[in-house]
Amino acid sequence: MVPAGEEAEEGISHEDPHALPEIVARRKCDEVAAKHPRSIVVAADTVVILDDEILNKPADDEEAKRYLTRLSGRTHTVVTGVVVQRRSDGVDLADSESTRVTFRNLSDEEIAAYVATGEGRDKAGSYAVQGLGAGLVRSIEGCYYNVVGLPVALLCELLRKIG
Repeated sequence: MVPAGEEAEEGISHEDPHALPEIVARRKCDEVAAKHPRSIVVAADTVVILDDEILNKPADDEEAKRYLTRLSGRTHTVVTGVVVQRRSDGVDLADSESTRVTFRNLSDEEIAAYVATGEGRDKAGSYAVQGLGAGLVRSIEGCYYNVVGLPVALLCELLRKIG
């Protein structure tokens, strides 16, 4: 497994934020698959989108607070692009999953307390739904695992297609 690198996003237009995760996942997959052409390579990338703007991993705690304040009481979309390749036989499949997440109305104190845990520092949108961030969420419409960062059902469908 190769961790998400910011370099994979360099030079990519953010004009369509819903398309970005699949583009970044493809870059990651291409890089690894070129080195391991006989292996099945899986890559994924996840973004949080609010008002057609991507909320990346926060640069610092202040940005995390700003992101969570914007998300408070609102619905946003989490999109994950998944690419599966096995170059030795020409396998190259890609798809993406979208999930709508609605946050509770959060107080400034709740936001500060959550940010202080550090849990969301390396997460798109500044939260981790699989941890303490679960308490920020009122509802999820769609795949929970997509919000975690890997839509497992979608991955299984892609893998099934290649046998």
